[in-house]
Amino acid sequence: MTALETKPKHHPAGGNDPTRFDVREVWYPVYYLKDLNPEKLTKFTLLDRDLVLWWDEAAQSWQAFLDQCPHRLAPLSEGRINESGWLECPYHGWAFSGTGRCEFIPQQREGGSAQTAQRACATSFPTATAQGLLFVYPGNRDNATQTPLPLVEPLLDDSDEWVCLDIFRDLPYDALTLLENVLDSSHIPYTHHKTVGNRVNVSPVDLEILASGKQGFQGMWAEGPRKGTLGRQDTLFVAPGLMWHDLTSEQFGRTLTVVYATPIRSGECRLFARFPFKFSAKLPRLFLKLTPRWYSHINQNGVLEDDQIFLHYQERYLEAAGGSEEFARAFYLPTAADRFVSEFRQWVNQYRAKPFPDTPLPPPLPKEKLLDRYHSHTLHCASCSGALANLQRLRFGIFLLGAIAWVIIPLATLTLGNSSAIFFSLFALLLLATGWGLSQLERKFYEGRAVPPRNLPEK
Repeated sequence: MTALETKPKHHPAGGNDPTRFDVREVWYPVYYLKDLNPEKLTKFTLLDRDLVLWWDEAAQSWQAFLDQCPHRLAPLSEGRINESGWLECPYHGWAFSGTGRCEFIPQQREGGSAQTAQRACATSFPTATAQGLLFVYPGNRDNATQTPLPLVEPLLDDSDEWVCLDIFRDLPYDALTLLENVLDSSHIPYTHHKTVGNRVNVSPVDLEILASGKQGFQGMWAEGPRKGTLGRQDTLFVAPGLMWHDLTSEQFGRTLTVVYATPIRSGECRLFARFPFKFSAKLPRLFLKLTPRWYSHINQNGVLEDDQIFLHYQERYLEAAGGSEEFARAFYLPTAADRFVSEFRQWVNQYRAKPFPDTPLPPPLPKEKLLDRYHSHTLHCASCSGALANLQRLRFGIFLLGAIAWVIIPLATLTLGNSSAIFFSLFALLLLATGWGLSQLERKFYEGRAVPPRNLPEK
């Protein structure tokens, strides 16, 4: 196995220790920029540390602070951005500028200087934006500017030719479990049967590792998916939390399946999934561009829920069997289809890259919690929360109009005759049926399907 080639960098991701990958010395994506509101404070947990994200008007940049006021540890995310453009604590009004410096202590007498002390500063983390994402660096801030951002290299060139679908979701399992799952292409025909896969396309999956090292590994599936009809698929894992499959076919053009896994806490991570397409034909490109983002998210959430429940339990069974260190004993991996999974687990163990090595997984969640869409996605997604609000207003208006039409029926019968009564009756029924249909659509913003499509009876 040859070492994975990387471009020269001042400070490699994961630190300089060749035997260990430090998961704090890395840039992590925390939000799509399109889902952040500059007028609001946004809370996010990264590596078990609560952060508050806010827009610094003076610096024209996003800031990330530890979500604790240095005064009495009140969550800054419950505060506001004040008239001076500073982040103001909700408890006593201490205010902080974008560097974390305390600018104002209301309780201090004029001429006091307590705000100049280092202890008065909020803890800030380096931030960066690229490829539509906000990144935060949780490690030594002196290393941040010298550490490369984990970007998707194919998207750096010919960016106008790509059409990209994206989604994020907070998942009830570890970042390691997520990466292990998406590196495994062989599960797609079974797990995602009737969504993005089909059991009839199952065939041997002969994966090959081309290069490996501390910064990740690259591999290849020479035959590729759908029994080789789409061509070769290349896979790259960029440590510790990025991977993508790269596939070019005459039928569809070039497609990527990109996944970032950002660790929140033990047993929870935020998925950023991107699906860039470079189509050989113009019509599919136009179709994707016209598809509302919220509608795409409904379908993509369904795909994520295909394996969400069993992955939640699978990682607990692995923990009970000894964890990642004992994967070779816990898993039986007899075929070449499991080479990426095996390589990934070997990487985790060799470079001691578990994000929460001493923290056990929390107790398992009930199925209804695992299928929750509202708190894991809709609430934090600008497109879906906006669509849900519009849908609720529309549904209320339709039911109200339907009720009015129903009340008018007796009056219409007396004044206009039976034909008008029939018209208003049908109109009212149509409105009520439309309202019911909208209520069914509304449910999809709140919860997933109880039975995955693969388990439905075949027609």
